[in-house]
Amino acid sequence: MSPRGRPRSFDRDAALRQAMLLFWERGYECASMADLTAAMEIGSPSLYAAFGSKEALFREAVVLYGQTAGSLTSRVLAEEPTARAAIEAMLRGNAEDYLRPGRPAGCMSVFGAFNCAHKGITEFMAGVRRGGRKLMRQRLRRGIDEGDLPAGADIDAMAAFYNATLMSLSLVARDGATAAELTAVVDGALAAWDSFLG
Repeated sequence: MSPRGRPRSFDRDAALRQAMLLFWERGYECASMADLTAAMEIGSPSLYAAFGSKEALFREAVVLYGQTAGSLTSRVLAEEPTARAAIEAMLRGNAEDYLRPGRPAGCMSVFGAFNCAHKGITEFMAGVRRGGRKLMRQRLRRGIDEGDLPAGADIDAMAAFYNATLMSLSLVARDGATAAELTAVVDGALAAWDSFLG
C-alpha cells in the first residue's frame, strides 16, 4: 500500500537546524514566519505540516540546541573529576564556544526568548535556564558527597553565582567582547570559589 499524501520534499533535520540558528540569532519574536521559511527553504504549509506551529518549532529547536551546540555544560559537569574542575571547564568551554565563528554569539538559552511577550515561551525558556542551574547544584552536591568540597560549602549560592556568570558571559559575548575579556571574567569568577566554601 502506498503512503497517503505527497512525500516530504525537504530534509526535516536540516530545516530544523536552520530554524535553530535563526531563533538563536534573532530570538522567538523577531524571527518571523517569512524569515523562518526562507532560512529553512520551505513554504509555510510544509512548516506547519512538519512542525505544527511556530511555538512548537521553537521548542524543538531549543531541544536540538541542548543536544548539539549547547551540550557542553551538561557534558563537562558529568565528566570532569572534581566539582571545581567541572565548573571551570563549563565556564572556559562556554566562553570559547560563545565566540565560535560561523554561528551566533552567546547562548540560545539566554537569547532565544530575550524580552519576549509570549508567556508560554518565556516560561519554557526560564525552565531551561533553571535546569542548567539545577545541573550545577547537582554537580556541586556530588563534590560534597565525593569529598572534594567541604560539607559546609554553600552550593545553592555557588550554583546561583556560576549560573549568573555563565549567562553574563553569553551577554557580553553577544555585545562583542573579546576572548581575552571573557577569560578575565572567568578568572574573576573562579577567584571567588573559596569564598563559598564555609
